[in-house]
Amino acid sequence: MFVAGATPIPLYDTYRTENGVTNVDLSLVAVCYFVCAIFGLLVLGRLSNHLGRKPVSMAAVAIAILGCLVYLVVDEVAPLLVGRGLQGLAAGVASSAIAAFVVDTGPAKHRWLVTSITSAGATVGLAIGAFGAGALVDFAPLPRLLSYLAATVLLGIAFVLLATSTETVLRRPGVFASVRPRLGLPVTARPFVPAAFSVFIATWAYGGYFQAFGPSVAADYLHSSSALVAAAIFASWMAPGVFGGPIADRMRPATALRISMIVVLIAAAGLVGAIFAGSAVLFVSFGVLGGLGMGIGTAGAMRSLLPAAAPSERAGLLSLIYAASYLGGAIPALIAGQLSQVIDLFTITAGYAAIAVAAFVIVMTTARNPPEVR
Repeated sequence: MFVAGATPIPLYDTYRTENGVTNVDLSLVAVCYFVCAIFGLLVLGRLSNHLGRKPVSMAAVAIAILGCLVYLVVDEVAPLLVGRGLQGLAAGVASSAIAAFVVDTGPAKHRWLVTSITSAGATVGLAIGAFGAGALVDFAPLPRLLSYLAATVLLGIAFVLLATSTETVLRRPGVFASVRPRLGLPVTARPFVPAAFSVFIATWAYGGYFQAFGPSVAADYLHSSSALVAAAIFASWMAPGVFGGPIADRMRPATALRISMIVVLIAAAGLVGAIFAGSAVLFVSFGVLGGLGMGIGTAGAMRSLLPAAAPSERAGLLSLIYAASYLGGAIPALIAGQLSQVIDLFTITAGYAAIAVAAFVIVMTTARNPPEVR
């Protein structure tokens, strides 16, 4: 699912140069993805509890396939918006239904496999998809089509495997009630919200930046029109997060939050400097550093918030966390996209660094540990 979700990103600069798609358009495309993912998570996220894991998971895969097929006819921004919206919706539903299916069917002797898939599947999939699509665009025939066809085949295989799997949930009433979004902030979790949510919003803002502007930065400032370089830039922020969790587990939550924002702030400054120097190597290197900081901060934030919530409160709290994170990616991208009509990408990158500075100040002054975490 997430491999397919990254396939269009290496082609963004191609759409700019060949089809007149602008940086404003690309920012709207990123916003469309985030908004549709929020809808999928918050509105459709509990459907599988009532309709069953299989049908909802298969529906998510079918929506993702439809998104890939829409990409085959991109000649302006409209199909790109539609395809990205469909993939965002599919990702939102998948993050709930398919993740729950993984938990339901995970082998008892290898529970680490379940944890790895549910925590890192999205970022690893996005990185693999970006690199795979970038390689196909640069070195294979049909550069505007082949990556989408390959993703469609992979999704088709996934659809068949889901169809032959064993259902784990019995159908039960309450479908219509389940589509009402349920956000919840337990009173006991409120002291940890300023620091934790600052990390979520700031790091996801950079996720939106790399999705919307990464390929344009590569072409305009790093002097590379290679789709593989554009893929590396996008993956640099997404992939390293998988290593952040194990690092954060060695620290107390507040320490992890503070260290993460120190790392992200250094990375933010480094990205500005890399653009000024016109160095793709530096840009990717600082992207990797920032992605590692994102992983550390996300793990620390989760360990701050979830122990403070009762089990019955955690679903609503997680929904609120996801909503805030996706909005953190969407709103700055929307604003930056509009500003790109009057300011350059170097200035926009500096503006994102200002977000990191603000989050750094909040985290340094408000981060604390839950009482039971030593």
